[in-house]
Amino acid sequence: MIKLSHVSHVFAGSQGEVHALDDITLEVRRNELVTLVGRSGCGKSTMLRMVAGLLRPSSGTVTVAGEPMGKPRQDVSFMFQRAALLPWRTVLDNVLLPVEILRLDRAAKRRRAHELLELVGLAGFEKRLPHELSGGMQQRASLCRSLIQDPLVLLMDEPFSALDALTREELSIELQRIRREQEMTVIFITHSIEEAVLLADRVAVLSPRPGRLRKIVDVDIPRPRTLGRNAYADRVAEVSAELHELLMPAPMASEGAA
Repeated sequence: MIKLSHVSHVFAGSQGEVHALDDITLEVRRNELVTLVGRSGCGKSTMLRMVAGLLRPSSGTVTVAGEPMGKPRQDVSFMFQRAALLPWRTVLDNVLLPVEILRLDRAAKRRRAHELLELVGLAGFEKRLPHELSGGMQQRASLCRSLIQDPLVLLMDEPFSALDALTREELSIELQRIRREQEMTVIFITHSIEEAVLLADRVAVLSPRPGRLRKIVDVDIPRPRTLGRNAYADRVAEVSAELHELLMPAPMASEGAA
């Protein structure tokens, strides 16, 4: 569904060039959820912007469903780190914002918006304004807004990072449930190893800048997954430990070593 072939990107600035990504080749299969993890500045968000058609690579190609990504597409949706709900619009009207922008069937999408709000536990909050919601509820509304156009691809750039740990895990479980009910391909950026393991079919680990694909880790653990006590806790811990080791810097050689 998503394919990056030998993708590199260099930003030119007043202080010189910044090499963000170097020779990334990655394929994300249809209906797969891949998480991207790596140190800050390793190019994760740059990669996501390329898949969204918001940025062209300096070299290499990015395709979605076999078509080159040169500009944003209606069937590719983007969820940002912050909910970014318009404060003067109700929850329902915020969810319907892409419908107005894309000029979709408002009556049909209004029904779909109510379905999505019920799906994420926001039924009854349709007429509330964003300031009347908790941070977790705002992100649920933002998720509904990202899903309202029934995307083939959902790109998520650290969408739960500003939330407390329990709310993050709750929304991670919620996203697993939504994916069981609505097929879509997801790339999810996170700095949390635990979140990556909870969500991913595979985890793509990037090296520090310039970002290179260091390893892809399969997460072959039955769903739904939680961080609490369950039959798969040992396997969750094992994969988390592997990712932790991959992300840690290489140890310095001891003084006097031969």
